[in-house]
Amino acid sequence: MNIIRFNNVIPQVFASIDRLDSEVWGQDITFERGNIYLVEAASGKGKSTFCSYISGYRHDYSGQILFDETDIKTYNSKQWSQLRQRNISLLFQELRLFPELTALENVQIKNQLTEHLDTNIILDWFRRLGIEEKINQQLSKMSFGQQQRVAMIRSLSQPFDILLADEPISHLDDVNADAMADIMIEAARQQNACVIVTSIGKHMNIKYDKVIKL
Repeated sequence: MNIIRFNNVIPQVFASIDRLDSEVWGQDITFERGNIYLVEAASGKGKSTFCSYISGYRHDYSGQILFDETDIKTYNSKQWSQLRQRNISLLFQELRLFPELTALENVQIKNQLTEHLDTNIILDWFRRLGIEEKINQQLSKMSFGQQQRVAMIRSLSQPFDILLADEPISHLDDVNADAMADIMIEAARQQNACVIVTSIGKHMNIKYDKVIKL
């Protein structure tokens, strides 16, 4: 997958609004492989909706969203499952981890589907993110900031053309946020992937190819 295109997409919830002050909604905009984007939004502007559209969990909009030349509304559930396993990696704001599993088990359950990463790389990322000692700790006993770092490692443990990171550093200090950004960009560059970071406030301190106002 090389391009995501939003062609005059308007969420149903905004359909009655005559003028949308947005660089995404109602516009023709593309996200290209190899580039890093920051999508900034105020509360209520549809940030979670935007993420849900790209990940295929919602389709309540007019217009078209295209992956390359394919309208995503034509994908069936099996195709979406394959896309999320091989092409689209998602870091959700609510993390979606398994609290009863350890930090490492949460990552392995994802990585084992594709065997994308060597375990030594995963362990090194735990070290660089300052949670090496938490590897075998049950996730429910970790702080939200620590869980956020585990979620990032998990999202990078699969192959991807697109990495969609929704509020990835909301609970991190600057040191850990910078470490997470470094690892994320390294992983994306290795695959020439597109990175889309969304934020309503604090965002990763990296060089974005384009900043977009939602």
